[in-house]
Amino acid sequence: MSARNCEVLIIGAGLAGISAARILHAAGVDVLLLDKGRSVGGRMATRRIGNGAADHGAQFFTAASPEFQRTVDGWEADGFAFLWDIGWSTGSITGNEGENHTRYAIAGGMNRLMKHLAADIPTETGVRVVAVRQAETGWEAEADSGQIYTGAGLILTAPPPQALALLEAGNVPLTAMDAENLGRIHYSPALTGIFRIEGKVTIPSPGAVHRPAEPLPWIADNQQKGVSPDETVVTINSNGDYAQRYWDAPEVEILETMKATLAHYLAPGSRVVESQVQRWRYAFPRHTHSQPTLRTSGTRPLFFAGDAFQGPLVEGAWLSGAAAAAGLLGDADFLAARQTKQ
Repeated sequence: MSARNCEVLIIGAGLAGISAARILHAAGVDVLLLDKGRSVGGRMATRRIGNGAADHGAQFFTAASPEFQRTVDGWEADGFAFLWDIGWSTGSITGNEGENHTRYAIAGGMNRLMKHLAADIPTETGVRVVAVRQAETGWEAEADSGQIYTGAGLILTAPPPQALALLEAGNVPLTAMDAENLGRIHYSPALTGIFRIEGKVTIPSPGAVHRPAEPLPWIADNQQKGVSPDETVVTINSNGDYAQRYWDAPEVEILETMKATLAHYLAPGSRVVESQVQRWRYAFPRHTHSQPTLRTSGTRPLFFAGDAFQGPLVEGAWLSGAAAAAGLLGDADFLAARQTKQ
């Protein structure tokens, strides 16, 4: 099997990976995105169920920085992002907290935007990388199929516990400081339930209930949100404690506990006709790195990026990917290796 060559390998086609890839691609860099999933997007995920659909990862996003606000404005102009609502209240989203609490969503679901943003980027999905190792002029990534991918630079956007395992499998040494900084990053898991409803629900406008103190703090009506126009589909997200408690439980048990909460929001005569569970092992970064990206010391050009760097959530992941791309474009070792390959 011949090697697949490029200038920059990006492992993980979520927000950070796509952000980095777009910047590099626009700069004329031959970039390749790899992802183990069937589709790009990571936790910007939308799943079909019956004739409906549901966002089952990220539910909305905010824009605190001018840089990301400009990005969101572009998504809005292109017909993807829309202002879902402003502010929170006990039980639902309301418009009472001012512009700093603006929440955006994506018409048609979060994954629709991700597919659009990655459409012109060379991408291979369904690729499970099992090891990355340093090569003479850069990096090699080995997939479980035996396929080898090579690049002068490497960006790892998978959660650091997974990324570190790839480096260990490839016998890549890290300095004590890099190992410490990356090793202290940890996550809480989450469980998500998706429920297709025959009938209606009583979730208030604009389609979400937020109960921060509860084990199941988030309940959203994807029909009101514009993700599932043809059927009523509800998303329920857990907190970390709930996920840890039920992580190994049978799916039927998880769904029954969630249905007990959902029952309070079913209109008379409505019923659940189909349900699914999604397990997110790396859902909520609990300790993040202080900078938007990390360039490892003493290695070929390698940058870490993702929602665990400087700021979690959608905005943090996007800006982290952008920082990794900018760092690589200014990296002397990468520029020299790229020149050699050319």
